[in-house]
Parts: sequence; C-alpha cells; structure tokens
Amino acid sequence: MNGHEHMGHDHMSHGGMNMPSTGPMCNMNMLFTWDTTNLCIVFRQWRVYSIFSLIVSLLGVVLLTAGYEFVREASRRYEASSAEYMNKLPNDEVGDRSSLLWLGQRAGDAEKKIKVVKALFYAVQVFYSFFIMLLFMTYNGWVMFAVAVGAFLGYLAFGDSSATKSVACH
Repeated sequence: MNGHEHMGHDHMSHGGMNMPSTGPMCNMNMLFTWDTTNLCIVFRQWRVYSIFSLIVSLLGVVLLTAGYEFVREASRRYEASSAEYMNKLPNDEVGDRSSLLWLGQRAGDAEKKIKVVKALFYAVQVFYSFFIMLLFMTYNGWVMFAVAVGAFLGYLAFGDSSATKSVACH
C-alpha cells in the first residue's frame, strides 16, 4: 500500500453539520429547459411551487427587466440635462476677478456633483444588468421569455433613444 492509497475521502464524515431541511432542493439547470419543477430564481427563497407562483415570478421578472430600461433612460436624461445645465452657466470671460472665482468654484462643484450622480447611475445599471444576467442563467425558457418581454415593454414605456445600443451584462 503506497502513501496515496490513504488519501481516500470516504472516512471523512460531515458529522455535526446537520443542515436544516427546507423542502426540495433547487433545481439548477445548465441546459435550456421549460421545466419549472423545484425552480429557484436567483435566490433559494424565490422558489416556484405552483402555477400561481410561476405567474407571479414571471410578472416580477418582467417588471424588474422593464425597470432596467427605466434606469437607463433616467440616466440618459440626467446626462443630457446636466450637460445643458453646465452649458448655461455664465461664461468666465466677463465680470470682475472675485465673481470669476465664485463662478469657477460653482461650476467645479456642479461638475463634481454631476459626476457623482452619473457614477451612481452607472453602478445601479451595472448591478441591474448582472442581476438580469443571473435571471437569464436559470436556463429556464419561461424566465428567459419574461426577461425579453420585460425588455420589450420597458423599451416601449421608457426608451426614447436608439434601440441599437447593445444590451450587455456590463
């Protein structure tokens, strides 16, 4: 018997690790399926138990995905309005020196605030897009379809800009 034969892991028990039973395990698919048996959507607690819970879950996915389009459009509108605001600030070429310093400080503060808000919008969009990716990665046809319906309805409701912008996780 060489030294490697003692490396069997069958003697290793997980005694003392009593896992509480919360019902059936989540069905994790890595292949496309329409099956909703033990379907968990992103979280173990977001479980499909019946046709009613499936319909409620799919409506939730539609609303979440439509909400992403709302956030994207709100971000674009904020960017446009902040650019317009910055362009309307008085030009530094006119006036006495003390007012120029005040205007420059005001413009600088406004620019910093705008950058922070734009960064916040960006972070929300990144989080949101990765969450939608996780929804899609259930590999469940019903959930995937709900994501597409939500994107469609969200764009109809909120999309005032080009639809050619790529939709990606990030």
